[in-house]
Amino acid sequence: MPPSAARWIPYDALVRYLRMLLNSVLAGAIAAAYLTVLFLQLNPAVPLRPGAVGPLAAVLLLSYGVHFAVAFYALSVLRQMFGDESLSPGWLSVRVLAWLGAAAASCGAALMWLNLRGLRSSLGAEAAQHMALGATLLTLSAVAFLVLALVRRSVQPARWPLGAALLGLVLTGSVVGPLALRGAGQPTKRVGTHGDPGSAFGTSAADVRVTMLLIDGASLDFISPAAADGRLPNFGRILDSGSVMHLATLRPTQPAPVWTATATGKLPSRNGVRSAATYRVEPTGPSLDLLPDYCLAHGLVYFGFLSETPNTADSIAARTLWDILTASGIASGIVRWPLTYPAQPLKGVLVSDQLHRTPDPGLPGGAYPATYPEGFAASLETRLDSFPAGPVSMAGLPDDVPYPGVGSLAVDRFYAEVFNDIRQMPELQFMAMRYQGLDTMGHYFLRQAVPRAFGDVSEDERRQFGRVLEQYYRYIDDEVGRAIDLLGPNDLLLVVSAFGMEPVSMPKRVLERVLGNSELSGTHERAPDGFLMALGAAVRPGRLPRASIVDVAPTVLYFFGLPIGRDMDGYARTDIFSRAFTEERPLTFIPSYERH
Repeated sequence: MPPSAARWIPYDALVRYLRMLLNSVLAGAIAAAYLTVLFLQLNPAVPLRPGAVGPLAAVLLLSYGVHFAVAFYALSVLRQMFGDESLSPGWLSVRVLAWLGAAAASCGAALMWLNLRGLRSSLGAEAAQHMALGATLLTLSAVAFLVLALVRRSVQPARWPLGAALLGLVLTGSVVGPLALRGAGQPTKRVGTHGDPGSAFGTSAADVRVTMLLIDGASLDFISPAAADGRLPNFGRILDSGSVMHLATLRPTQPAPVWTATATGKLPSRNGVRSAATYRVEPTGPSLDLLPDYCLAHGLVYFGFLSETPNTADSIAARTLWDILTASGIASGIVRWPLTYPAQPLKGVLVSDQLHRTPDPGLPGGAYPATYPEGFAASLETRLDSFPAGPVSMAGLPDDVPYPGVGSLAVDRFYAEVFNDIRQMPELQFMAMRYQGLDTMGHYFLRQAVPRAFGDVSEDERRQFGRVLEQYYRYIDDEVGRAIDLLGPNDLLLVVSAFGMEPVSMPKRVLERVLGNSELSGTHERAPDGFLMALGAAVRPGRLPRASIVDVAPTVLYFFGLPIGRDMDGYARTDIFSRAFTEERPLTFIPSYERH
C-alpha cells in the first residue's frame, strides 16, 4: 500500500464516525420530538403556538435529545465494532435513520400507552381519546420505520430513489399526526368555587356529626394482620364492628390531587388539580399541569430545566365537600386538608396544611391567611410558639439514632391538638383531620417492617428499626380510638386512606442509590389501594367491594341527607349503611353544585 494511501485511512474512518454521529444526533432530535408530543398530549390546554411549544421542545432536545443521541451513537459504534459488515452511512442515511427512527418511535409509543393507562383519570375522556389515537399512529409509524429499514437493507439506494421521500413522509406523519389529533389546545375554564356560598341545596339532618380521619400512606395489608394480633386494637374495633372497603386511588399518587378528588367527588380532569404543582419553562410561558411517568420527567425540575409552582386552594376548579355543606348550612371543621391555603371562607373553622410553615398566620389584612376565620389564628399562638418544641420520641426507637421523618410526628401531634380543640365546638357537624407522617415513615421504614419483600435486611436493622413503622401505626390507632370514644348515637366515623404504600421496585432502588437516597424503601407511585372504614349506629358491618376515592364525598352528602351532584364522578356507597337507614333516606340528585 502506498504511503499516501495509508495516510488517508484514518481520515476515512473519522468521516465515517462523523456521519454516524450526525445520524445519531438527528435520531435523538426525533426522539425528543416524540417526547414533546407526549408532554403536549398530557397537557391539552397548552396552545400549539411556536412561542408556547418552542421553549418546551428546546428543553426536551437539550435534555432527552442529547441523551438519546449519545445512546444511539453508542449503539452505532458497537455495531461498527462487532458487526459482520462495516457500517459506512451517508451524511443523511435512510438505512440508519430508519432503524433509529423505529427505535425512537417504539419508545415514544410505549411511553404514550403507559402514560395513557396510568394517567387517564387526569386527562378527561376527549383528551384520552385523542392521546390513544396519537399513540396508535405512532405505533404504526414505528412499524413503517421498521419496514423501511428492512427494505433498504436489501435494496441499493440507486434502485430505490423513493427511500428518502418515504422516510421523510413517515417522520413528518409520526410527529404532525398526533399533534393534529390532539388539537390546537384550549385554556382550561375555571368555575368560581369560593366566596358567597349561595343558596342552600337541601335540608340536612341536624342531629348527626361526621368525623373523618385522613391518613396518607396507610394500607389494609399492614393494618389487618396487626389488628388481628391485637397490636392495633382500635382499628380492630372498626374491622369487627364497622364497614371496610379498599379504595382505588389515582395517578400521580400525590396528596394534593388525590385528596382534592376525595374532597370534590370529581376526577382531576374535572376538578382542576392534576398534580401537586404546575411547571413552566419560562416564567411567562404556558404552564404544564402534568408531567409524564416512566421517563424521569421530574428530573427536569431537579436540574432546573422547569420551574415548579405548588398548587394552592385557588387551583381547585370545583366545589369541595365543605363548600357544599356551607351552602346547606352545615358547619365544618377542616384541619390540614391539602390545598386549603390560603384559607377560604366557610361556615365553621378551617386550619390549612401550611399553618406550621406560615411565619405570621395572623397576617394583617388577611392577605394569605392560614386559618379561617382569620382571628382563629390568635387562639393558636400558644401552640405555635411551642412548635416543634418538646420531645419527639417513639417507643422502640433508639434515642441516639437519627432517622428520617423525625419531624413528622411533631407536626401530626401539633395538628391533632388543634383538631382536638376544634371538635369540642358543638356547632360543627362535619370534622376532618389529616395525618401525613405515616406516609413519610412508610417511605423510609417499610423495608425493615416487611423484610421479606426486600431480602437484604440485616438483623441489626431489624432490631433497631423493625418496629418504627408499626409504632407510628399505633399512634394513629390511638387517634382512631379517641375518635371512636367521642362518637354520639347518631354520628359517623370515617377513617380514609387515599393511597397505600408498597415496596420500591428493584430498578427504582438502584436509581435511588445512585442519587444518594438509599434509605428510601416505600413508594406509592404505582397507586396502591387505600381504604375506607366506617363506624356508627347506621353502619352495616362487613367487608364490601372496592370503591374509589371519588365515592367519599357523595357518601358523606348522602349521610347528611343532601342530594348528589349528577356531574360528580363518584357514587354514594349506600351499602355501608344498614337497610333501616337507607329505607328512611332515599338517594336524591341535583344536576350540579357548581356555579356556571
